[in-house]
Amino acid sequence: MFARTTESPVLLIGAAHMVDLAVPLRSTLGGRVLDGVAVELDPERAQALFAEGDAARGGRSGVPLFARLWGLIQKRLGAEIGGGTPGAEMKVAVSVARERQLPVFLIDDPIRQTLLNLVRTMPFKERVALLVGAVVGLFVPARVVEHEMDRYTEDPAAFTSEIRRASPTIARVLIDDRNEHMAERLASLRGQGYGRLAVVVGDAHLPGLSAALGRRSIPVESIPFRELRRTTGPSSSSG
Repeated sequence: MFARTTESPVLLIGAAHMVDLAVPLRSTLGGRVLDGVAVELDPERAQALFAEGDAARGGRSGVPLFARLWGLIQKRLGAEIGGGTPGAEMKVAVSVARERQLPVFLIDDPIRQTLLNLVRTMPFKERVALLVGAVVGLFVPARVVEHEMDRYTEDPAAFTSEIRRASPTIARVLIDDRNEHMAERLASLRGQGYGRLAVVVGDAHLPGLSAALGRRSIPVESIPFRELRRTTGPSSSSG
């Protein structure tokens, strides 16, 4: 194990849940001196991700209907668009960590509680719009979603701003609150001596998580999805 330091920046890597990023992720993580790898998962999601067959499909009681619908949408579109499956990027990150005998840290909030909080705090109008969107998403052609992904890649900030205007509750519960909680957990890990951390999260979390770490005086280096997707070797940009 390399000597640990809390002076190195935290490496934030932005992923997309429906795009196969196995090669660039392996290249990026394999080319770094690390003390550990953190991923945007909680224990329940991690267990489901690494389970097989019926075990991976079980344990859904208490999860809101729209969440189950979105899971089906991600699975279908992942196969049609990027050749990936939901959570595949997290699975690759965990696998690389295990191969390198690095500790893996699950830094996300419990998914069930997060989704229940979302439903309970969401105004009726936003709740209906979200459910309708989930149902419609079951039939949206993959080319339409691919176009939206390209639009996000070109201007992530503008795309996220649209989400905030359409549903402030989604932005707060699913992005802002989780960013703060993940930053707290990363700060705790830094305090324990895990300075050189690679953190794999959904790309939409990068700006907010970087800012949350900055407020805690933790230096950050970011590799957004648009860079990760087009690289075959270690590459980075300041975040």
